[in-house]
Amino acid sequence: MNKFFMLWKKYSYLLLIAFILCSLFDFRFALAAVICMVAPLLVAIFRGRFWCGNLCPRGTFYDNLVIKISKGKTIPNLFKTNIFRGLMVGFLITMFTIGIIQNWGNLYGIGMVFYRIIVITTIIGVLLSLFFNHRTWCQICPMGTLAAIISKTNRKKKVLQISSNCTSCTLCQKKCPLGIVPYNYKGNPLDHQDCIQCGKCVAICPKNAIGYDKISE
Repeated sequence: MNKFFMLWKKYSYLLLIAFILCSLFDFRFALAAVICMVAPLLVAIFRGRFWCGNLCPRGTFYDNLVIKISKGKTIPNLFKTNIFRGLMVGFLITMFTIGIIQNWGNLYGIGMVFYRIIVITTIIGVLLSLFFNHRTWCQICPMGTLAAIISKTNRKKKVLQISSNCTSCTLCQKKCPLGIVPYNYKGNPLDHQDCIQCGKCVAICPKNAIGYDKISE
């Protein structure tokens, strides 16, 4: 299972590419995008934004390909504000809803709406990476924002834990694509609503002080 998971994180971006190419021949294929709209919200109830950092094909696209052209700079604080993110959610949901209503009863038309929103937002994510880091889109992604809100409903959800033997070396902060400061949660769960649980902090920690299981003190 662990081997499959690692392969998924490395190659699932191929599903995104297949989605884009197949949908060009028949927009009904694009209806599959509903999975990536609903799944992150369901997963958020039990695991927070785990979907975003581990299961999202577009996320693996950013992690494996876009990272190679990314500037790797810090995400602007503006993108992290509730107002900006709220506007993003409202705008995209409005445009999506209008498109669905206009094409109601026409699967090709509805598929085109899904295709258009996935392709356009993916391109925006790539462009943002040219100025900031490769996961900048994940900070303002409407589904990610909604998942972050939903994750607050379950205080017992499974999240990363930070051991009290953390030395606050700051390596985890430098590695986090969303600019979270894991060592601020020393001795507690890393329950920041925007933690996508990508594992970057786990891999870089020299003290093995970050993980899902109970961390030794």
